[in-house]
Amino acid sequence: MMKTQTLVKEICPTTAQNWVKDGALLVDVRERDEVAQLAYDVPNIINIPLSEFEERFTEIPKDKDVVMVCKGGGRSLRAAGFLVNHGYTNVVNMQHGIARWVQKGFPTKGDTSVVTGGDSCCSTSGCC
Repeated sequence: MMKTQTLVKEICPTTAQNWVKDGALLVDVRERDEVAQLAYDVPNIINIPLSEFEERFTEIPKDKDVVMVCKGGGRSLRAAGFLVNHGYTNVVNMQHGIARWVQKGFPTKGDTSVVTGGDSCCSTSGCC
């Protein structure tokens, strides 16, 4: 079979929230210390840090809808592309990560100031 460059479908946090309500699995690829500070508060979520992803990606079920997430959307996009190249078909990436998720007021556990603090690009209303 020819290897084609697959584009990963991207969805916004609002759509991701709807996917979660419909039973999709959130896969957070942030490192453990980041998740300890601030986590997504959803029923179906697993944390596979990007640093362990190649060894552990098989923990992600192929028969479920999967939404890849991180802090800003970049690492999860890489992980989503990796999954697509390994035969996963129901994978999407959530754009803008937990930073936008928090902005939208979606449920989290922990200290949201790590993404809304003064050093964050999203603290100014004019950006993103």
